[in-house]
Amino acid sequence: MFKYYSLKKYSKKLLPTLEKRYGEAQYYSASQVRATIYQHDFNPKYLPLAYVLFLEKKALKNVIYIEFPALNINQYKQEICQYLADKQDDSCLQSLHTLVVNG
Repeated sequence: MFKYYSLKKYSKKLLPTLEKRYGEAQYYSASQVRATIYQHDFNPKYLPLAYVLFLEKKALKNVIYIEFPALNINQYKQEICQYLADKQDDSCLQSLHTLVVNG
C-alpha cells in the first residue's frame, strides 16, 4: 500500500514546503495541505497521511469523514506504523513514525 519513496518525501519535504508557503504553524488547514500536495508534486494517493501529520485532531476527523468516508483512520495509522516498523533502520522514516503515533 505504501511506497518507500513517497513516505520519505512526505517526511522530509512536506513540512518545509508548508512552512515556506504558509509560515510555521503547529497545524495547517486541509485546504493548505491539499493545495501543497497537488501543486508541489507529492503523490496525492497519500493525502490522508498528510492530513494525519498536519491537521488538528478534530479537523482531521471532519476532513476524513467528508473526503475519505470509507477510510478507517485508526486502521490507516496502524498500517503506516506497521510499514514503518518494518523499515526500522531508516532514521528519516522513524521521525515520520513518531509524528503518526503522536498525531
